[in-house]
Amino acid sequence: MKGRISAFLLAALMATMSMTTTTMAEDSGRQMDDIDCSGYTFEDLFEYNNAVFEFQILDDWATSDLFANSWVNESRAAVVRDNLDSLFEGFPGGDNDWISTDERDAVREIGAKCIADMYTRIGIREGMPHRGGVDWNDVEFVEDGIGLEEVNLIPDGHPEERSCAGRYSLASADCREVPTAATNNLEISMFTKSDETHNTRFNKLANSGESDFTVAMNATNVTSATMVFTFPFVDGMRMANWTIQDQTTLSDGTSNVVENLNAGSIEEIFLPDGSVRVKMTIGYDKADWPMIRNVFFDMTTSPPETNDVPVWTSNEPVDGTIIPILRGEGIGNEVVAITDETMADWALDNDAWGLDCEFANGGWSSRMNSDGELLVTTGNTETSDATCHLVDPYGAMSNVSHTWRFGQPAVFDTVSNGPYTDSVEIKATNALMVENMALSINAIQGGSSGVATLVNLGSTSTSGSVSLSGISPGDFNIHIIATSPGMLDWHAELDIYNCCEKKNTPPVLMVNMDEIEGTYATWSPDQYSFSLSGTAIDPDGGSVQLSAVMCDETQTSFTTNGDNWDVTLSIAQCVADGLTEYNVIISATDSVGAIATADINVPGTFSEGNNDQTITTDDEEESGLPSIGIFATVISMLGAAVLLRRD
Repeated sequence: MKGRISAFLLAALMATMSMTTTTMAEDSGRQMDDIDCSGYTFEDLFEYNNAVFEFQILDDWATSDLFANSWVNESRAAVVRDNLDSLFEGFPGGDNDWISTDERDAVREIGAKCIADMYTRIGIREGMPHRGGVDWNDVEFVEDGIGLEEVNLIPDGHPEERSCAGRYSLASADCREVPTAATNNLEISMFTKSDETHNTRFNKLANSGESDFTVAMNATNVTSATMVFTFPFVDGMRMANWTIQDQTTLSDGTSNVVENLNAGSIEEIFLPDGSVRVKMTIGYDKADWPMIRNVFFDMTTSPPETNDVPVWTSNEPVDGTIIPILRGEGIGNEVVAITDETMADWALDNDAWGLDCEFANGGWSSRMNSDGELLVTTGNTETSDATCHLVDPYGAMSNVSHTWRFGQPAVFDTVSNGPYTDSVEIKATNALMVENMALSINAIQGGSSGVATLVNLGSTSTSGSVSLSGISPGDFNIHIIATSPGMLDWHAELDIYNCCEKKNTPPVLMVNMDEIEGTYATWSPDQYSFSLSGTAIDPDGGSVQLSAVMCDETQTSFTTNGDNWDVTLSIAQCVADGLTEYNVIISATDSVGAIATADINVPGTFSEGNNDQTITTDDEEESGLPSIGIFATVISMLGAAVLLRRD
């Protein structure tokens, strides 16, 4: 099966049939380095429950971005794993009802090259509406732009998971495998790599979408999928017609083509920036094989025979309302002024609508984007009034307009420079667009938010202390919510000069002592090991990694329960070295690398003064300059290095 090794990755692509025919894959040998994935169907190997494909034609009308995501659940996931394992027949560990990380990695290695051989199922043709077997401008994959990702093909923590290192020749040292019968859900996706602009291309449309063209998709064997096509903005573009056709071959060799609109549906979506999206839902019953199913839809810029005018709903802001924005660093910045969610119920139109605003002051302008947001470019004044009409994709404009004022209602700064430990003082100054504002101010970091501080802002500046509880060491932002009568609610993430960083606090490490015996170590009955216990706390709320170094050996197998820990250490290496007392260095390392250490001296059980056990502790800041115990710190860092090498 030349090249079949990576056919499963077609979960992310819409795989492999031409517009009019489908070729079944045939076995032709097993050459891992001879990748030829042309002529295969995704369904040969991959039974999915549902798939979503998003195809976006880029502004040059020659390149495109194809994103895909496929989900496989329960029994179908087991079928996929078994199909993949069977691809490795003849290789060590292959086709043995176990799927391994080595097999998965082999598929990942050649996936993009395999996909580049395959059909996208999509064709385009300019001019009058087209159907059937014409010369289509086929969309092709671009190998360099293809990014792939799979989730849970080899599920973590499966109860039957086993190591395959040493089980098969050539198996990697960290190879693990699970039964192909595993029913854990899995997911596969394809996308354009972050450093590339596209992963598909076609011959540039000479008309750049400004006159008629037809899009075709082969949907044979696509059991259940949603396909979304997005086109660049072209004034007046719309969908004129669509159809689904099923083609069967009769006994005399001729073809019979019938229209079957029940096989799926197509929806035209006008985006607020004037561009058009076509959403297709399609299915195919495998019992209908080898029937061919094709979908066609026609795009045009010819105006519709009738078009309604967008109207306000009375949910829109009244004249004179303040529209708050975050200006940024001056003139010419484009910022989000009104979100799609905010203005969703302001107007009605049969197709779509957006805002067309004319600003009173120089340098100000606005536009709608495809996400339905009004973007405003700031001008050479702090504020500006704007008169806004409703407009639809065909240029129909509302007779009624509204005039609003755009600007930043307050400015913010820190009272002192960072980095900060527990809190940051934020100063707010009213720009006097409104008399009073109620402010909610909190620190934000990724998906985490700190506790909000409430401040009332009048005509004079005020400040509030913002807690950094729940914020990890490192950079964070300040988020504000401002409300005032006559102003839309303002949600903004602030860019404050010289802000904001939370200073790291090293872990706090404690070793428990038996108060009666006055000892830290608890010896095992055979006297060849002892255990230590204690607590390790990160004051910043993060996780702590623990290690112990004794007699040049590093131990990381700590048992933890919340902040509590215990560890058992063998003295075998110490005895071999002729030692009769044992120096242990416990290290606690937080998420940013700050280290706290405890140096414990444990006498041997038969040495004099075996109750005279000592402990010293040491906290190391992020700078790497410990306050005490430089020798202990160096040893702990060497121990960490050994640990990393072992891992």
